[in-house]
Amino acid sequence: MTFSPVHSLHHIQTSASEVRHIDPNHNLGDVELLHQIGYKQELRRHYSTIQVFGIAFSIMGLLPSIASTFSMGIPSGPAGLVWGWFIASFFIFCVGLSMSFLGSAIPTSGGLYYYTNYYCPDSFRVPLSFMIGCSNSLGLTGAICSISYGFATEVLSAVSVSKDNNFDVTNAKAYGVFAACIVSNVVIASLTTKHAAKFQSVSICVNVFLVLLFIIAVPAGFGRHNSFNDRGFIFGKFENFREWPIGWSAVMSFNTAIWTIGSFDSVIHCSEEALNAQRSIPVGILGSISACWFLGWVVIVVCAACIKDGNVARIIATETGSPLAQIIYDALGKKWTVAFMALICVGQYFMAISCMIALSRQVWSFARDDGLPGVYKWVKYIDPKIKVPVRATIFAGICALVIGCLCIIPGTAGSGALFSLAIASNNLAWGMPVFLVLLPYGRKKFIPGPFHFGHIISNIINTITVLYIVFAIVMCMFPENRTVDKDSMNYTCVINGAVWVLSLVYYYAWAWRTYTGPKSNLDGTESDENSIRNVDEVLGEKA
Repeated sequence: MTFSPVHSLHHIQTSASEVRHIDPNHNLGDVELLHQIGYKQELRRHYSTIQVFGIAFSIMGLLPSIASTFSMGIPSGPAGLVWGWFIASFFIFCVGLSMSFLGSAIPTSGGLYYYTNYYCPDSFRVPLSFMIGCSNSLGLTGAICSISYGFATEVLSAVSVSKDNNFDVTNAKAYGVFAACIVSNVVIASLTTKHAAKFQSVSICVNVFLVLLFIIAVPAGFGRHNSFNDRGFIFGKFENFREWPIGWSAVMSFNTAIWTIGSFDSVIHCSEEALNAQRSIPVGILGSISACWFLGWVVIVVCAACIKDGNVARIIATETGSPLAQIIYDALGKKWTVAFMALICVGQYFMAISCMIALSRQVWSFARDDGLPGVYKWVKYIDPKIKVPVRATIFAGICALVIGCLCIIPGTAGSGALFSLAIASNNLAWGMPVFLVLLPYGRKKFIPGPFHFGHIISNIINTITVLYIVFAIVMCMFPENRTVDKDSMNYTCVINGAVWVLSLVYYYAWAWRTYTGPKSNLDGTESDENSIRNVDEVLGEKA
C-alpha cells in the first residue's frame, strides 16, 4: 500500500513554475486541492474523519436496514441468509476499495460522473458521464426512498404489534408515513454543515447502541423460554421459499447485505465538506463497510439462532409484516418489541437524513456542471451565508416523493422496486469509472492518491469489482419468483433501463447544448489567481 505525503495532482502541471505547494493545514490543503481540480470552495468544511465515517455508517444503519431487508434473505433459510451476508460483504468490500482509490485520487462531490468523464476516451466521455450522473442521482434517490419506506413499514409494524395485529397496514398508510419522513428530512438536511457534521457523531452512537442492545437483549430474552437453534441449523440449514432453484434462491439472499451495505459513495459526495478529504474518504468507505460486514454478520447469526422452533415459514408469514419484529417479539414479548421497534425506527430515520444530505450534494454537484435538465441554474445556487445547497435538497425531496409513489402499487412489486432501484443504479455508477480505469486510456490517466495498493494489486481488486457489479445488476433485476404478474414483477429493469436510455436520448437531443462534462467554476477571485487552470489542464496526462 502506497501513502504519499502530498497528492500527485499538483505534480502534473504542464509548467514546473506553476507547481503549487499544498499547505499541510487541512482546511487550506483541501481548498487548494479543490482549486487544482477546478472548483472553488462553496461549502463549509466541518466533517472530521470520524464524521466522514459516520456519513456512510449512518446511511447503512445496520440494524434498521436488516429489519427492512430481512425478508429478502430469509427465504433461502438461515444458512442462505448467514452465508449470503458474509459472501456478499466480501465483494462489497472490494467495491469499497475501488471507490477509495478513486476518491483518494480526486476528492470532489461530483464523484462518479466526474471520474467517468475524466477516465473515458474523448469520443464518448460526455454522454457517458451524463448517463452516469443521472444513474447515480436516481440510485441515491432510490436509496432515500427505500430507507424512508423501510421507516414507514417499521413504524406501522410497531403499531400493529402494539394493537395485537388488529391494525390494517396498507400501502396508502405506508406512503403517508413515507412522505412525512421525506419532508422532515429535507428540513433537517437544510441545516448548516456544522450541525449536520455533529449529527453524524450522534448517529454513530445510536447505531452502535442499537446493535449492542440487540445482540445482548434478544438472546437473553429468547434463552429464558426457548432453546437456541444449533450450529447445523444456523450455518447449514438451507430452505427454499421461492420458486427459483435453491442455488439461485440463496444467491438472491445476497440482497440483504447488498442493500444494507450500500450508498458508501455518499462519502465522496460529501468530500468538499470533509477535512483532509484524501485520507478521510478511504477511512469512511472502508471503515463503514468493515463495521457493517462483521457486526451485521453477528446480528444475522443471532437472528438465525433465535428463530422459534426453527420455523422459518412462520416468521416469513408473520402478521406483523416484519420477520425481525417477530423474532424480537418471540424473545422479549409485546411491550419490549414495541419499544425495540421504536428505537429501530429512530435509527432508520437517522439513516434517511444522512442519505438526504448525500443525495443533495450529488444533485448539487451535477447541477453545478449544468447536468440537470432544465433546472440546473436554480438547483446549483448556494447561499453565500449558510453555504448549504438548500435548493438541491428541496429538489431531491420532490424527486423522492414522486418516485416513492411506487409503494402505492398494490402488492409488494412497487416497494420491491424501490429497494432494487438503488442497487442497480448505484452499481452502474460505481462500476463504470472502475471499468474505465482498467482500460488502456483510463489506466494511463489514473494517478493514485495517498490511498493505493500499487498497480498490480489494485487492478486485481478493480477487476473483481467490475465482475461483481455486472453480476449484482443482473441479479437485482430478477423477480422474487418465476411466476410473474403485474403485482409481482420486478420493475427495476423498466425504470433503470428507461433512465439509462432516455438520459442518452435526451443528451443527444438537447442536453449537449448545455452539458459539456465537468467544468471549472473558478472565477479568478481565488487565492494565487495566476496558477488557476481549467480542469483538463490541471488533471492532464501523466507527464
